Amino acid sequence: MRDEDWKEEKLDDDRPCEDCGSKNWELNDSRGERSCGDCGLVRHEYEIDYGKDWRVFSDGEGTGNERAGMPQTNLLHDKGLTTDMGWQNRDYSGAAISGDAAKRMNRLRRQHARTRVRNSTERNLVLALGELDRLAGNMGLPTSIREEAAFIYRKAVEAKLVRGRSIEGMVAAAIYTACRLGANARTLDEIGSFSKTGRKEIGRTSRALVKELRLRVPPAMPREYIPRFCTDLSLPVKVQSRALQLLADTEDHDALAGRGPTGIAAASIYLAGILEHNRRTQREVADVAGVTEVTIRNRFKEMCGVLGLNPESPTDSETSE
Repeated sequence: MRDEDWKEEKLDDDRPCEDCGSKNWELNDSRGERSCGDCGLVRHEYEIDYGKDWRVFSDGEGTGNERAGMPQTNLLHDKGLTTDMGWQNRDYSGAAISGDAAKRMNRLRRQHARTRVRNSTERNLVLALGELDRLAGNMGLPTSIREEAAFIYRKAVEAKLVRGRSIEGMVAAAIYTACRLGANARTLDEIGSFSKTGRKEIGRTSRALVKELRLRVPPAMPREYIPRFCTDLSLPVKVQSRALQLLADTEDHDALAGRGPTGIAAASIYLAGILEHNRRTQREVADVAGVTEVTIRNRFKEMCGVLGLNPESPTDSETSE
């Protein structure tokens, strides 16, 4: 699900060599040729290199990492294809320019910024992508999730789904959907705490995006929450591994079917902490997972019943070890 403007040429590697009948095709990146590895017959030449375009200006050829240009990105309204004027008031030699020249450059920058936004659609993208960058930055989301959320928002703009809806709500819904697609699930309450909209609007808008854009969003799985919850609780790796193992042992049982994934994840972490002698109280786990202590106790009892365990459950007044 990527907005590709070009498609890489598909080479028929299953077709045997015309001379020897072999299918051992080799690609020579330096020569741009695809040839048979047995007889040397060249099938394709002058192939396009879709790899990174590095330019080296140092004495050690091949050691520099200076790009010839920035790659395309959905995080900019123009995908980074337009020229961006620098803000330093210096000439080509690095010397500071005069005051009059600095004023002229500032005027050019303002005019250039206006020309980059040509219509209301691009103006909407500028505002929305700025809000997306702020929200994703506060949540600590990786670049892959940000790119996916920006792509979903662009598709929503093309489908005219943003009319009558707030930009903040659409951006939050796009981020929520991208997190679900990227197996980096976040709860509606968590996104709502960083966004200017409530969880109800985010959920309603997210359902509209999935329906209108025909996205195949998998259900949130409890294991997607385990690493983040364990990190927030400062638990060691052995507790995280034990919690994931407990989830794997109980995922095929009907006793936990239809339960909320965050409650199951919180209960598995709580149980794993007891089994690994690194306990956290129900209150601490509940605060991190965004569920109630009653939910953790209920899921805890159900998991113990499925696994046939009877560990000692500490009370809420106990402190973590």
